[in-house]
Amino acid sequence: MADEMKDAKMADSGAKAGGSDVEDNKFMAALSYFGLLVLIPLLTKKDSPYVKFHIKQGLGLLILMVAVNVILVIPFLGWIVGFIGWLAVLGLFIMGVINAFGGKTKPLPLIGDWADKNLNI
Repeated sequence: MADEMKDAKMADSGAKAGGSDVEDNKFMAALSYFGLLVLIPLLTKKDSPYVKFHIKQGLGLLILMVAVNVILVIPFLGWIVGFIGWLAVLGLFIMGVINAFGGKTKPLPLIGDWADKNLNI
């Protein structure tokens, strides 16, 4: 039941974005996943619901990248965990860019729901 409510919420966020909003802003939404380049859509396209969704996802990914870099400083065990973390970051980055160019507002695994709830833009 909770999954159905969650899916309905995501469908609503996609519906709010609108067809022309999605088509006009796919590039800016994808740019949100490129680390600090998230600042470009954050400062220019914050009024678009579609871009705003991907900005939150991109900021969540940026926070995860910083955390993985901090873990990488720890010798041996940190290097192993950090390497696995970077593989996860790479996978989430690819998923985010594909979703942005595909016109989808699907949250990223692991960080998507957290970013949507906790990052107020």
